[in-house]
Amino acid sequence: MANTTDNLRVIYGDGVLGVHGPHVYYGFSYDRGGLESLAIDGKEWLYRVARPAFWRATTDNDRGNHFSERSAMWLGADLFSPCVAINVQVDGVDLGLPLAPENNRFSNHEMASSVIVTFTYQTTTVPSTTVAIAYTVRADGTLAIHEHFGGQSELPELPVFGLRLTMPTVASSFDYTGLSGETYPDRMAGGTTGTYHVDGLPVTPYLVPQEMGMHMDTKQLTVTRRQTLNNADPDAAPFSLAIVGTPTFAFSCLPYTPFELENATHIEELPIPRRTVLSLFGAVRGVGGIDSWGADVAAPYHIDATMDHECDFVIRPE
Repeated sequence: MANTTDNLRVIYGDGVLGVHGPHVYYGFSYDRGGLESLAIDGKEWLYRVARPAFWRATTDNDRGNHFSERSAMWLGADLFSPCVAINVQVDGVDLGLPLAPENNRFSNHEMASSVIVTFTYQTTTVPSTTVAIAYTVRADGTLAIHEHFGGQSELPELPVFGLRLTMPTVASSFDYTGLSGETYPDRMAGGTTGTYHVDGLPVTPYLVPQEMGMHMDTKQLTVTRRQTLNNADPDAAPFSLAIVGTPTFAFSCLPYTPFELENATHIEELPIPRRTVLSLFGAVRGVGGIDSWGADVAAPYHIDATMDHECDFVIRPE
């Protein structure tokens, strides 16, 4: 860890493990249980700690076939599942959870070539299960994310499985390589593969706000912002964050959380957009509606919570 030719500087704080790479800083919070800071060239990308995502806003069809009632516990799990274990590995050495006074043996100039921080969450479901998110900071400053869901018998079907990142300000645009338009696992045939640019964070004007904005089979996504919450930041130039699939992923990039969409009974009840809510998914339930609103989703497009699920992404500083 003392090899100064390595690219990562590791700060063993009492409550946060800080990792500085080329032009990037990652802050892993022990207290909040997750990645709480992702700063590129001094510009912060996280407003909330990154968390596992289990819920998407219900649709008219979900309500019609009572899926939201059958799987309601996943809404609570999305909001409240606690972090129950943290593990830190630096250059392959397992350090466990290096809290004080153990962290006092490290200097303020520790260097490394790779750091892996794993957060394990216990879902607030009955029965409960665990989800582990492993963050690997590589020597080039990229962040590889591997998320594992442990299947558990008697759990209801999942709406989605993935990771949610809440950004401090509203994105000005996003670009992605994948399928055109809004797509879902059972609504992909109309999408055309290509690279697409989307201005702002468009919201579908449903009479009753609901799930929207999903993009399946995505290879790469770049989110661009023009504003920070730092009033002392003099640079007004746009700045970007790129996410790469291994091989592909699904995502939605909206100005609202699923819970804000769920809570509004009419579109005018939605709050003024203040954040960017980027949700990255390894699994998404279909929307159904084959013969009428209320028809169940076809069998291949369910997410079985009794089985293990995994998803992988790479965050690449632009």
